[in-house]
Parts: sequence; structure tokens; C-alpha cells
Amino acid sequence: MTTPTSPPTGGTGFVANPRKAATAAFVGSALEYYDFFIYGTAAALVFGQVFFPSDNPAAGTLLALATFGVGYLARPVGALVLGHMGDKFGRKNVLVLTVLLMGVSTFLVGCLPSYDAIGVAAPIALVVLRLAQGFSAGGEQAGANSMSLEHAPDDRRAFFTSFTLSGTQGGQILATAIFIPIAVLPDEQLLTWGWRIPFFLSAIVVLVAFLIRRNLEETPVFEQEKASAEVAKMPLAVLLRDHWPAVLRVVLAAVIASVSTIFTVYALNYAVNTVGLERTPMLWVGVLANVIALFAIPLWGRLADRVGRKPVFLFGSAGCALLMFGYLWSISQGDYLLIFAFGLVMFGIVHSATSGTWPAFYGEMFPARVRLSGMALGTQIGFAIAGFAPTIGGAVAGDGVDAWFLVAAVTAVFCLVNVVAVATARETHRVPTAQLGEPGARRQTAGV
Repeated sequence: MTTPTSPPTGGTGFVANPRKAATAAFVGSALEYYDFFIYGTAAALVFGQVFFPSDNPAAGTLLALATFGVGYLARPVGALVLGHMGDKFGRKNVLVLTVLLMGVSTFLVGCLPSYDAIGVAAPIALVVLRLAQGFSAGGEQAGANSMSLEHAPDDRRAFFTSFTLSGTQGGQILATAIFIPIAVLPDEQLLTWGWRIPFFLSAIVVLVAFLIRRNLEETPVFEQEKASAEVAKMPLAVLLRDHWPAVLRVVLAAVIASVSTIFTVYALNYAVNTVGLERTPMLWVGVLANVIALFAIPLWGRLADRVGRKPVFLFGSAGCALLMFGYLWSISQGDYLLIFAFGLVMFGIVHSATSGTWPAFYGEMFPARVRLSGMALGTQIGFAIAGFAPTIGGAVAGDGVDAWFLVAAVTAVFCLVNVVAVATARETHRVPTAQLGEPGARRQTAGV
């Protein structure tokens, strides 16, 4: 991707570089979320047997899924701290810090002894490291989205910010793909050393991501604020005082992430451990769906720049609510053809409509001085709720083959909450960047 030479933004003398910002967001998010998602795959496949007592496999599985959700509890805390830092000290500093914290904590997960070796200390250490992962993720996407949005031209904000989510899909592809050869190992090897390999590889992830992000330029919007002494001394206080309705709306909209957690964690666990399907084909569903999403997300972002954020987002939300019933039903039938068909359409195409839209849509609800804080806090509270969707679904539905319907219904409720939040929001795709989040901002009348 070549780097354009853009004119100074707003006549301030600070040069925007949207392609470089989008490229850095893509690569950094892919590497960061590789770390985050390998935990989810391991939680679904092996953590119940490695880190919890073996006398009750069903309870061990439920507890392993709960540790996946625990990471989402730390995300709002990370959003508070890292969002404040990003709005006060700059977007770049946060992006460097998040990747270092994520990489170190992920590597240490691979070093943990099992429950059989050290007893209850094993799951306690696992939870602590998962909390560190969640804290890091709390500022990752909001920082990358703010960076991309503030470098982007007014009429292409959704397109350029969508590369953050494409990077997230890339990380999920890497995380799932690396488990495919590992999942075919005999159980004895898988449960002792095999599952640790993806976690040890995070050392490479840390180095690459750090080098990329260290060379990022700060956004023209933040540099202008700093030059004119307009950076808020207490961004979080300003956010909660003046912009709490937008934070609440983002919280409710962000529960759409429940589709991803149900697809990634619950459905995999249900297919392998309840229905008895093979691990490898189910992992391939995730890989191929994410490959499709990798390319679909920017296309949906481009469409959202042309027709608006709301229609694209609402299509994705409503479509996922319906298709989740088909996907989980097809797993219950053990029909691999239907599993792949529903999985690829739902997660690869339809869910990508939400992923290609929300990075711009949420950020456009806030002015620059509190953008990172507002997006981080709102999304991470919503994601925290979505992170427990697999646990909620599993607890409500039980562990039988017919459990799928209630889990799909729970997912549909989450999607309905998102639909209401998005449908009642203000359309922002033609509001100039300088006016975003400001009272009385007017939409541009020219076509996009």
C-alpha cells in the first residue's frame, strides 16, 4: 500500500497520512488480536482439562469459558485508563503500550503449569493473565480507530477505519489456523505441550507489532489540539460530564460482539464437546469465514461512506440474529455442508457489515478531545457483556444436543438491543470531521 502525500489538514501544517495509518492499524490489530483470540480457541478446546479438576468435565468446560469472559471484565478498566492516556498524551503512546502488555501476558500463559502440577494456583494465575490481556485490549481498537479516523478524508472515514477490524479478523485467522495442525495431535501431546506453541509464538508477535507502532506519526487532529493547548486535562471527567449519552449508546450498540463470541467460542465448544464433531473442520469454518470477512469489511465500509452508517449496520445486526439459528441448528444436525454454508454467510459476509461500520460510527459520536476515551469506554463495556454471552448461553441452555435453540435466542436478544441503539442514533457519514460530536454540527450537502 503506497503512502500518499496529503495536504495539511485544515491548514494547520500537520499532514494527514490515511493509508499509512490504516496499514499500521491493520497490521497492529492483527498481531494484537492473534494473542487475544488464541486464548479463546484454547479455552474452548483444552483449558477445561488443563487448568481445572478432571473429575467433572462439564464444570471444567464451563469454568474455562468463564475465564475467557473474565478478560472482557478487565476491558472497561483498560478503557478508562488507556482512553484517558490516549486523549491526554496521544494515540501513538497507547498503541505501543497495548501491544507490549498483550504480548507479554500471552507468552506467560504458555508458561503456566497445569492444575495437576500446582493445583488451584494454576487457574488463579490463568485468570490474572487473562485480566492483563483484557486490560490491553481495552485501549487497542479505540486507539487504532481514532488514529485511522483522524487521518482519513471526511468522505472515506468508514473505509479507512474499517482496516482496524480487518486486522482483527486477520488476527483471528492466524489464531485459528495455527491451532489446526495442533488440534490433530493425540490428546496426551495436545494437553501437555501442544497447546502452548501458539502462546510462545507471541514473542515474535510482540517484536513485529512494537516495531510497526513505534514508527507511527501522531494524528493531525491531536497535534493541532496540543499546539493550541486544547487537550483536556481530565478527558474522562469531560467525557462523563458532557458526553455520557453517547457512551451509553455505544455500550448498547457494542453488544453486537456477542455474535462473534458465540461463533468463536460457544459454537466451537458445542460442536466438538457436545455434538461430537471433529475439531479440524470446525476450526476451518472459523478460518474461512474470517478470510471472507477480511475482504468484506472494507467493502462494507466503503458502502457506509456512500449510503450512511445506519442502514449498513442494521442490515448486519438483523441478519446475524436470524442466521445464528441456522448456524447452530446445522451444527446440531452434524451436517458439515450446512455448517460451512451458514457459518461463512453469517460471519464472513453479514456480520462484516457491522464490523465495517462501527469503527467510524462510534468514533464519530465524540469530539476529538474525548474520542479515544468515549469509544474505548463504550465499546469495552458492551464487549464485556458480549464476552459472557457463551457462558450465559451455556448456562441457560445446558449441555444437551438440543441446547442450540436457546443459545441462538440469547444471541438474537443481544442483536435486538443493538438494533434499537443504532436505529435511534444520529447519522454521521456526512458530518465534517472537525464537527464530529459537537452540538449543532451540520451534515455536508454534497454527495460522498
